[in-house]
Amino acid sequence: MSLLHASAQERTLRVDYVFSGTDKATEISLARLSSFDCWAGRRVNLDEAPLKGNGQICMTDLSSGEVVYRQAFSTLFQEWKTTEEATRLRKAFENTFLLPMPSGKSKVQVELYDFYGNVSASLSHVVDPEDILIKHVTPEVPRHRYLLESGTPEDKIDVAIVAEGYTAAETEKFYTDAQTAVDAILAHAPFSDYRDRFNFVAVALESEDSGVSVPREGLWKNTAVGSNYDTFYTDRYLTTSSVWKMHDALCGVPYEHLVILANTDTYGGGGIFNSYTLTTAGHTAFRPVVVHEFGHSFAGLADEYYYDDQFVEYYYSESEPWEQNITTLYDFESKWDDMLPKVIVIPTEPVDGNIWEKFHDGVSMESMIGVYEGAGYQSKGVYRPFPDCRMKTNAAESFCPVCQRAIARIIEFYTEEK
Repeated sequence: MSLLHASAQERTLRVDYVFSGTDKATEISLARLSSFDCWAGRRVNLDEAPLKGNGQICMTDLSSGEVVYRQAFSTLFQEWKTTEEATRLRKAFENTFLLPMPSGKSKVQVELYDFYGNVSASLSHVVDPEDILIKHVTPEVPRHRYLLESGTPEDKIDVAIVAEGYTAAETEKFYTDAQTAVDAILAHAPFSDYRDRFNFVAVALESEDSGVSVPREGLWKNTAVGSNYDTFYTDRYLTTSSVWKMHDALCGVPYEHLVILANTDTYGGGGIFNSYTLTTAGHTAFRPVVVHEFGHSFAGLADEYYYDDQFVEYYYSESEPWEQNITTLYDFESKWDDMLPKVIVIPTEPVDGNIWEKFHDGVSMESMIGVYEGAGYQSKGVYRPFPDCRMKTNAAESFCPVCQRAIARIIEFYTEEK
C-alpha cells in the first residue's frame, strides 16, 4: 500500500459543517476544525472518489494545486429536503468529515448535488495546519474490543461497530450483538472474499438508558449517540442527528466506516453512504438488515424495492443515478450492460416463483441478470439488475452479481492503487 500524499500528515483533520435550508435552498457553513493523531483512512487513490455520491469533499494543496484527498458521501439533510416538511420549514443538520491533516495550507471544498448531479451548494475555505483555532484533541479512548483484526489501521479498512442504547451492565450483550453483525456481513460475498482487508472493532459506548427514543410514544432516552425512530415522521426510520457527539465519543479508536447497533427489538434503521449504518440488534431480521444497510453506507448501493409513496421522486429519465445497482437507462452502458446475457429483453419480464430455489437446482445467477422495472422506491422508470437481492428484500439469500461487483470495486478502490 502506498504512502499518504506528500502534502498530508499522519494525523486526522476533522471538519464539522452545518448543512441547512429548505426544499429549494441549501447553505453550507463551517462549524469547527479539530485534529488528532493517526490517519485511519485510505492511502491509495486519494485524488479520486469511488462514486459520485450526493456530495463530495476535496482537499487541494495550495502551493502545488494537487488534490490531497477526495471523498464522496450522502447526507440525511439531502434526504430531508425531499420531504413535505422541507417545503414549509428551514432546518439544519450536523455533518462531520475526516481528512488527512495537510502539511501546508490547503483549500477544502465541499459540494452538494441535486437529483440531476448538478451542484446545488458549495463552500470553499483554506485550512492552515498552523492555525491556532484548530483544536488539538487528546482523546479519551472509549472501551472497545477488536472482533476482526487483519492488520494495522493504516493498512486495512477500519469499521467501528458502535453501541447505542446499551447501559454499562449490557456491555457483554453489545459485544455479542456486534459479533453477530460482523459475522453476518462477512458471510456475504464479496465481503467474505475480502475479509482479510477489514478490521472490525466494537466500541462499547455506554448509555444512561437502555433502548432508544421513540417520539411517537413520547419516549425520549439518554443514549450514547442520541438516535430516535420517527425520522421524517416515518415510524421505522431510525437515525441520529447528533453526528458531532458521536464522533466526539469515537475519537481515539481508528475508524473509517460506522455501524451503529441500537439495543431494541423494534424493526428500523437506515444507511447513509459514507456516513453511518444504524440498525436494531434485537429484531429477528437483524442479520439481513445490517448487511442491507451496510450495502448503503459502505458501498453506496441503492434500495431496489419500490412503493411509490415518496413525496418527490429521486430519479428522473434525463439523468443516470450514481448508484451502481439501479438505472434509468439514460446511461446504461456505465452500469451492468456488460454483464447481461447475450439475449435479453429490456425491460426484462418478472420471474415467477422462488428464484432462490432455482439457483439451488443449478440455474446460474448470471443467466438471470436483466433490467427489471421497479427500484429506487419507484415502480416505473427505474430498473434493477436482478429479480431479488439483499438490496431488495430481507428474504434474499445474497447480493446479486451486479451488487457483488459494485462492492468488490469499492473494496479494491480503498485497498489497491490503480
